[in-house]
Amino acid sequence: MAKDLAGAAPHQRARGEAVVTLGPGPRGLEGLRQRGCAKAFLPRVHTPCPEVVFLNTAGGLTGGDRLRYGLNLGPGAQVMATTQTAERAYASVGPDPARVEVAMTVGAGALLHWLPQETILFEDAHMDRRTRVDLGPGARLLICETVVLGRTAMGETLHRARLRDRREVWQEGRPVLIDPLKIGPPMLDRRGDPAILGGAVAFGWLALVAPDALDRLGAVRQRIAEAADTVQAAASAWDGKLVLRALAHDGYDLRCCMAQCLSYLAGRDLPRVWTL
Repeated sequence: MAKDLAGAAPHQRARGEAVVTLGPGPRGLEGLRQRGCAKAFLPRVHTPCPEVVFLNTAGGLTGGDRLRYGLNLGPGAQVMATTQTAERAYASVGPDPARVEVAMTVGAGALLHWLPQETILFEDAHMDRRTRVDLGPGARLLICETVVLGRTAMGETLHRARLRDRREVWQEGRPVLIDPLKIGPPMLDRRGDPAILGGAVAFGWLALVAPDALDRLGAVRQRIAEAADTVQAAASAWDGKLVLRALAHDGYDLRCCMAQCLSYLAGRDLPRVWTL
């Protein structure tokens, strides 16, 4: 009987949601809602652009967990948002993945920098993440995402991790960028192929949606050229957007290259939590 009860015991699951609403100005907080393991805080900064830092107090994600971050910017508002640390996707048991939703709206003429720190996948991780940003007229966006396959400092090699990651940017109801990604055992088994990862263990993506995106391309290419010894990257720009993709054999090398490009495109230093 004890065995039957133990088998019926449900796994503990993390649930969390944090939503921040901001208006214009350095003290533009208009709303904050948080529950469960998701938290958001606004550190003191000495710039006109406030910062929002999201935090998952569960310490990581595993199968069945649910996490949602939301950010709403009013017309003319600006913010630099990030996560307090790297998100860790741990081994999952069963078919139900950890699900993460990021939903952000940016009002007319507002500016959003959404710069989360990297996601680290552990063996047997199973994660499904959806990110959607809706931009109003004249709104601008800088967004990034970085994934590290295993604990690279320990020489860990992944074979069974799974990730579905979909990023969408819409402006005035029209799609601007749709970027889906799927990682699983078939891909991981062939990650040495040049057409897949070329042996890389970390990869990153960033996008700038702004009228001057094309004007920024030359400086971005210069920065990735300076990191060419350790990072393989390419950038292009068209129709008011700039997109960069990068691969590296070490997560730290990729982080440094991404930070250089992001700091330039943002026109300021990255949040302090990036350097802690």
